[in-house]
Amino acid sequence: MSELVTFGETMLRFSPPGKQRLENASELEVHAGGAESNVAITAQRLGTPATWLSKVPETPLGRRAVGELRQHGIDTDVVWSHRGRQGTYYVEQGGSPRGTNVVYDRADSAITTASAHEFDLDRIQDAQVFFTSGITPALSSSLRDATANLLKAARQGGTTTAVDFNYRRKLWSPEEAEGTMTKLFPGIDILVIAARDARTVLGFEGDPRQLAHKLGSQYDFTTVVVTRGDEGAIAWHDSVVHDHDAYETETVDAIGTGDAFTGAFIARRLDGDDVPTALEYAAATAALKRTIPGDAALVTAEEVEAVVSEHGQDISR
Repeated sequence: MSELVTFGETMLRFSPPGKQRLENASELEVHAGGAESNVAITAQRLGTPATWLSKVPETPLGRRAVGELRQHGIDTDVVWSHRGRQGTYYVEQGGSPRGTNVVYDRADSAITTASAHEFDLDRIQDAQVFFTSGITPALSSSLRDATANLLKAARQGGTTTAVDFNYRRKLWSPEEAEGTMTKLFPGIDILVIAARDARTVLGFEGDPRQLAHKLGSQYDFTTVVVTRGDEGAIAWHDSVVHDHDAYETETVDAIGTGDAFTGAFIARRLDGDDVPTALEYAAATAALKRTIPGDAALVTAEEVEAVVSEHGQDISR
């Protein structure tokens, strides 16, 4: 059985080579990408057996997405559907001031009809950690119920639950996200949230350390990780706050960086590391991901260890 089980949608990502515009591109690169599968891939590559649960259309594109994830070594336990479509998205990379543009095409995807009873709950309850993200309940009312029920099942089985808040303004409003996610909070042990989302969606004020303390004290989380972009991350655990700066990196593709961070943090905690050490390895993994095209952090444990060894910080507090 896998130590980590994740649940969510994986899309096919299409990108013009280099920094070409979508409107005149003559070819597109294809990668599978989704927050929950990205987390599973990262954990798997760092030595934590991982399973990804989802509902996928029985189509060539659906099989393409699942096949790629299997190539990365994770176990895929999917419900094959004859209704709905394979979600896709398009990434147009651009330098400053144009920046990167993301275009979603995921309406009516197969996973939007998923319900908890379609999945093998024993897989979740036999795992050590169950992970999903705030993207999943944003996709449909069915997925809001499914997410809540799967978190409940995990808790009932004694499985630790972890969620990346992962607010996406293209999917729902701050008010919708706040209303749904705070209802899920009682079923979450580990929360990962960007500082900007804690402020914009939850209405919290203060610096990242204050945000971590407030979230940890107001809700019954075991651990709260507040990410702060290129400034690193803060973790609240047992009423103590730990922090770690981001590592310098040459960015090739930033998409998936947060998932790499979260996957590494969970993997290292499962391996027995304390929170400061898990933060250190998560930061190193995130830095490596930014050098790799596509969504997945195709890193090795040895590469992560090398970054930590060469650039490690004094993380004692």
